[in-house]
Amino acid sequence: MVSSRHTLAREVLTRTRWADNHDVTPAELSALTPALYVFVGVLGLLIGSFVNVVIWRVPQGLSVIRPGSACPACGHEISALENVPVLSWLALRGKCSGCRSRISVRYPIVEAAVGALFVLMAWRVGFTFVLPLWLYLAAAGTALFLIDIDHKRLPDAIVLPSWGVTVLGLGLAALFSDGAVGHLAGAGWGALVFGGLYAAIFYATLGRGMGFGDVKLAPVLGAALGWFGWGATLVGLMGGFVIGGVIGAGLLLSGSHGRRAKIPHGPFMLLGAMSGLLFGSQLWDWYLSFTGLS
Repeated sequence: MVSSRHTLAREVLTRTRWADNHDVTPAELSALTPALYVFVGVLGLLIGSFVNVVIWRVPQGLSVIRPGSACPACGHEISALENVPVLSWLALRGKCSGCRSRISVRYPIVEAAVGALFVLMAWRVGFTFVLPLWLYLAAAGTALFLIDIDHKRLPDAIVLPSWGVTVLGLGLAALFSDGAVGHLAGAGWGALVFGGLYAAIFYATLGRGMGFGDVKLAPVLGAALGWFGWGATLVGLMGGFVIGGVIGAGLLLSGSHGRRAKIPHGPFMLLGAMSGLLFGSQLWDWYLSFTGLS
C-alpha cells in the first residue's frame, strides 16, 4: 500500500500520458521521491529570492513586482545571472558588480532558509494536497518573521491575503483527502482557539501584551495546524508562548533589553507553529498515554 504521504505524487503520475497504461508501484514512487525533494528545494530557493524582495519592499509600501531588483547603493539593475539564489552572492563575493558595495549576507541566508523549509515541509507534511499551503506559509512566515524583528509589525499586505490562501488551500486539500470533514473541523477549531486566545489577550491587556497583527495572524496558523488535529494545534499554540517566555527572560537577564523594551511576538508565534507541526502529534499522543486518557 502506498503511503498517504505520497498522495500528491501518485495523483500527478497517474494523470500523465506515461501512466495511462501503467500502474504506479510503490517502488517507482519511492524512486521518484528524491527528485521531488530536489524540485521542492530548488523551488524554495527561487521563492526565497522573492521573499527577500518582500522583506525589503512591503514595509516601505513599495510594489514587489516593479521595478526590478537593483542595488540600493548605486541603483545597478540586477541581471538574471546576478540573481541566482545563493550562488550569485557567492560568485560576486557578497558585493555589487556595479559599485562593489557590500551585499548583506542575510540575502543568501534567507534564500537557503526558505529552500530548507520547503524540503522540511515536504518531509513532514508529505507530498499531499495540503503541502502547497504549507509551502506558502513557510515563505510568508519567513517574511513575517524578519519584518517583525526589523519593524515590530506584521503587515496586512501579507497577513490578510494569508486568510484567503489558507481557506482555499484547506478547501482544495479536503477535496482530495480522506477524512476531509474531520480535517476541516479541526482546522475550524484551531482557528477559533488560536484567534480567540490571542484576541482575549490583546483586549485584556489593552494592546500592551501583543500587537493586533499577532491577533490577525493567529487564526491562519491555528487553521493550518488544526488540519492535523489537537496535538499540532495545542503544542503550536503553547509553544509560541513558551519560546517567547524563555527568549524574553534570557534577553532581560542578559541586560540587552529592559523591562519596557518591545519584543515582537510574531517570530515566537511562527516558531511555535513550527514546533506544533513537527512535534505536536507525538507530544499529544505521549500526553494522552501518560495521563491514561488515550
